[in-house]
Amino acid sequence: MPHSPICPAKWRGKGFFIKRDDLLHPFLSGNKARKVQYFQSFSNIKRIISYGSLQSNAMLALAFLAKMKGWEFIYYARINKELLKNPKGNLKEALLFGMQLKDISKAPTLLENRNTLSHTIKDGSTLYIPEGIRCQEAADGIAMLALEIEAWVKQPINIFLPSGTGTTALYLKKSLRFCPLIKEVYTVACVGDSNYLQEQFFSLEPNATLHPKILEPPKRYKFAKPYKELFALWQELKHQTGIVFDLIYDPVGFATIWHHNLLDTNLCYIHQGGLKGNETMIERYKKKFATIS
Repeated sequence: MPHSPICPAKWRGKGFFIKRDDLLHPFLSGNKARKVQYFQSFSNIKRIISYGSLQSNAMLALAFLAKMKGWEFIYYARINKELLKNPKGNLKEALLFGMQLKDISKAPTLLENRNTLSHTIKDGSTLYIPEGIRCQEAADGIAMLALEIEAWVKQPINIFLPSGTGTTALYLKKSLRFCPLIKEVYTVACVGDSNYLQEQFFSLEPNATLHPKILEPPKRYKFAKPYKELFALWQELKHQTGIVFDLIYDPVGFATIWHHNLLDTNLCYIHQGGLKGNETMIERYKKKFATIS
């Protein structure tokens, strides 16, 4: 995997750095590229099975990985028949890569405890991967991300990245814990609240001292719900930095950074990709807010 650049940026008159993991690959970028690194060397797998939402970034990453490796990919989700009539965004791309979509109510028995599954399950030539690739095996690729940061950093710095399952933030914190120039790894819960995110951390790492520091957002945002102020923030970031960010996670992340004055510290933001999902999110914004075009 090529190294992604770390670039200086300025927002609202304050400077910071951005780790551009969004530039790793059009379909296998950001934290999902890091998470699937472990699986790319597998040679005795014929099928991968996972589950989650119909616009999941992890779904698209796994679909691309399966296509690249010549594996069958079966994905379980709550079926939206209207969406399937005209699939868009991540779902459209994943289906083009050959993903087989099935109803989550018919998931195999090995996925009965999927809400607490924190590692992959290998059953013959089939590999079961938890939702969001939230598994211990993701640590390998994230350790490579940490090494890139360690090779770059020359002065004390804070790291920030928004979290879904929190897998990337957790393993990044663990991998960077011996680097004296990393002051703290901060994150914010974008799926559920801080208690939910803390539970995700504990499912992967029982030692709380190895967990990232969770910051509260300025207000509670419901996951993937359109908020006019978040869209305005997303547009502002694009205009001032020249960088397109993810429309679900990144605005919450930057709102939290501003709320806690983190730009007054030396800060590096991890851009985790997810840009393929912007297409459907922008459509949702246009439907809800007539002033957005």
